[in-house]
Amino acid sequence: MKYLLPTLASLAASALSAALLEPWAVATDRDTQLPLVIWHGLGDDFEREGLQEIAALATKVNPGTYVHLIQLADTGSDDRQATFMGNLTEQLITVCEQLAADPILGSAPAVNALGFSQGGQFLRGYVERCNAPRVHNLVTFGSQHNGIAEFQSCSTGDWVCQGAEALLHAGRWTEFVQSRLVPAQYFRDPAELDAYLEHSNYLADINNERAHKNTTYAANLATLNRFAMFMFDKDTIAVPKESAWFADVNSTDGTVTPLRERPIYKEDWLGLKKLGDQDKLEFRTVPGQHMHLSEKVMEETFKEYFGPTDSSRSSPPRLIEQPGAQ
Repeated sequence: MKYLLPTLASLAASALSAALLEPWAVATDRDTQLPLVIWHGLGDDFEREGLQEIAALATKVNPGTYVHLIQLADTGSDDRQATFMGNLTEQLITVCEQLAADPILGSAPAVNALGFSQGGQFLRGYVERCNAPRVHNLVTFGSQHNGIAEFQSCSTGDWVCQGAEALLHAGRWTEFVQSRLVPAQYFRDPAELDAYLEHSNYLADINNERAHKNTTYAANLATLNRFAMFMFDKDTIAVPKESAWFADVNSTDGTVTPLRERPIYKEDWLGLKKLGDQDKLEFRTVPGQHMHLSEKVMEETFKEYFGPTDSSRSSPPRLIEQPGAQ
């Protein structure tokens, strides 16, 4: 999946090398440039050119940014396969250990986090379950926070994707599929809610939808300084697109129930209401199809959310919401 338009191809590889080798830095006597953690989406990998360009752009916009690209394997091909096949509970444990073991991330006062597509709900899971190192600002693009009701279409010859799609349709609620197929672990069709609550290996737990609520999840997520969720306005890949804003969509008639009208918010199962009450929860839109991001959008994102932060206080909270969205 290509994240950025070809305009980023001109970024020098040396810029990325400097970004990855330079530790987080003090920009002024008070302002600290926090490290940035990025988790890519389905079908992508840490070696992909588009992701490398994004890391380079992060350092270009905010000099001194140490960028950590999350990887679940030693090679790009194996990392890509891990986006389709694997146990999310085990993968998240691996990432928690990976970030905690990084000496630069561990020595920083906090880190910023950027999640693309499914990487967004995985990073949210990191905040809820681990959060060490602590996440300051969390930004997600086209992430399926309330799950998917359909699996994405696969390109011809993409056997890994096609095999995953076949498993999803064959028995998505079986233990075999829920412990091995990544997209199945955040599949959520309201028409199959009982089966989802009983068998979901990841999303039902991380969204605190079962009867027993994990208070740690809500407490950890509520520590975020800002949580910005971007939805692509023409998204037909992540279905429903409103999942990017935690909205619930009736699969039969298409009725959308915004986050603030759902029990998950009203009863504050996840700390989202606390964030909202403090003006730290942001609903944003970006034009176009799923993960079609321009250099301009990414530059603005890096400037607004990942620039130097005053180490003596949190950034001023803001609420940026699209009219009529929530």
